[in-house]
Amino acid sequence: MNKEALLNSLKEKLAGLPEAELKKSLDFYSEAIDDRMEDGLSEEEAVAAMGDVKDIANEILEDIPLKKLVKNKVKNVTPKRGLKPWEIVLLVLGSPVWLPITLALAIVFAVLVLVFYILYWVFILVFYVIDLCIAVGGVAGIAAGVFLIAKGEIAPGFFLIGSGFFLGGLSIPFFFLCNLIAKGMIALSKKIVGGIKWIFVGRKKDKAEKEENGKEAEIVEEAQAVKDVEIIEEAEVEKPEKGE
Repeated sequence: MNKEALLNSLKEKLAGLPEAELKKSLDFYSEAIDDRMEDGLSEEEAVAAMGDVKDIANEILEDIPLKKLVKNKVKNVTPKRGLKPWEIVLLVLGSPVWLPITLALAIVFAVLVLVFYILYWVFILVFYVIDLCIAVGGVAGIAAGVFLIAKGEIAPGFFLIGSGFFLGGLSIPFFFLCNLIAKGMIALSKKIVGGIKWIFVGRKKDKAEKEENGKEAEIVEEAQAVKDVEIIEEAEVEKPEKGE
């Protein structure tokens, strides 16, 4: 793949981005490819060093706030036709019904998103709290064991000390497990947000792909039509020859 093909692929995939953001991203990767070519790489090698087109598109989307994509999508949505007078009258008369319902649904949706977000981070926090409790329990067990031994209660003291060291040792691998869970949950959240972002970018991309596919189909049809005409002309030329 050459530089032009890479930039065109990115332009198609990210067609739903704000124009300024799209131009900024394309200029960045264009300059990055030029820099690698100046360092001695061929154009194909420089393009290959950029990585897969889909991965590049995902990286670009990660840096763009979801709010900006939503605003751009709403801004570009234009009604196909204006409302007729009777439709406006129905909207006004029905506003006491549909307006409260719409507001209620919007509030419920916002509350559900907020609750999910809170529970998401509480779930991660719970694992670290559990690990902290295990570690504190280990320290408390050792301290209690030392205290009992000082009082002359040897057996219970050593039991508590042993339990304390066990809990302290258990808290270490559990801490790394918590880190893995947190990283996994954060990666999952990025995928969810990325998927939502693609919803606001993908429709224009699909439209661009359909237009491109339509152009390719037209080219194929034209080529087939030319081929059919050539066959007909050849057949007409052969008929007189057979007659002779």
